Amino acid sequence: MSAKKLGFGLMRLPMLDGETVDIETTSQMVDEFLARGFTYFDTAWMYCNFKSEEATKEALVKRHPRDSYTLATKLHAGFIKTKEDRDKVFNEQLRKTGVDYFDYYLLHDVGEDHYRIYNELDCFNWIMDKKEKGLVKKIGFSFHDNAELLDRVLTEHPEMEFVQLQINYLDWDSVGVQSRKCYEVATKHGVPVIVMEPVKGGTLAKVPSTVEDLFKNYAPDMSVPSWAIRFAASLDNVFMVLSGMSDMAQLKDNTDYMADLKPLTDEEKEIIKKAVEILNSNIAVPCTGCAYCVDGCPMKINIPKCFSLLNADLQEIKEKGWTPQGEYYDRMTQTSGKASDCIACGQCEGMCPQHLPIIEDLKMVVKHFGK
Repeated sequence: MSAKKLGFGLMRLPMLDGETVDIETTSQMVDEFLARGFTYFDTAWMYCNFKSEEATKEALVKRHPRDSYTLATKLHAGFIKTKEDRDKVFNEQLRKTGVDYFDYYLLHDVGEDHYRIYNELDCFNWIMDKKEKGLVKKIGFSFHDNAELLDRVLTEHPEMEFVQLQINYLDWDSVGVQSRKCYEVATKHGVPVIVMEPVKGGTLAKVPSTVEDLFKNYAPDMSVPSWAIRFAASLDNVFMVLSGMSDMAQLKDNTDYMADLKPLTDEEKEIIKKAVEILNSNIAVPCTGCAYCVDGCPMKINIPKCFSLLNADLQEIKEKGWTPQGEYYDRMTQTSGKASDCIACGQCEGMCPQHLPIIEDLKMVVKHFGK
């Protein structure tokens, strides 16, 4: 595994017209990344309008020796219907990227729904077969769901060599995303972690001025995103942190402080805690996650998780586009009630120590995530 913990996420590459990857700029970024001693590249079937893997071939594979970089890509459950589809996608990925093998190969976006598909189509044995044939060096999966399911997946599939998790300081103690709990599950199983969304797609790069001042007063020369990436990289069981870099300035900033990573000090951890408090002070629903409301709910709605995901999604910057919280919500409601199932019985409001107007707040969840 790479000694340097920063990976180049090829998900938000510079685009010429919103449709076409800017290969010239991407090539310059790839060259600079490698020149600075970083080697890990992460792409996927659908990134950049399904063009990221081809851009990887043009900017990286055609221009650099195969042993000078590490390449990861993924199989997504949404694009396979039969067992034959697995090889169709995989062989096309080899063609599109131009490599003979992948260093890391992931079953993409495991959650309750996709886990069922991967099991039905025997994808775990399939990916092990690819490894045995030398077409893949390391096998694992990316994950967007709760810690309980992650524990089950890792228990049922101990052959998995790594897991990719959404980890950042804002989601660390989130009731909905469960970054900390998922990290602890992976660590318990002895499975190394790759971090995705360390800056929440740019959300933690464009923080309120009060948070930016907090960071700048302590370390004037450190960028705002560096606090988020170093938070993830400082975790003991994390071996790679992915950053979806879109321009050379982002790449140079990230590689500057990650070239010789200095883990967060206790003082810096306290500053991040203050930043989280500020970011959470203006959330839509001030739920503390005590869950007193859950047991008595006749519709089995996980009310604290509904509010946590709503709050997290409203904190995202508008420029980001796709956000994962809707997916977390959809998966949560496969095993519990939807916010729209609320019958306004008032049981929850009678139990809430914060005296929240839960019935009205659940209507916000319905409006935001749909029925």
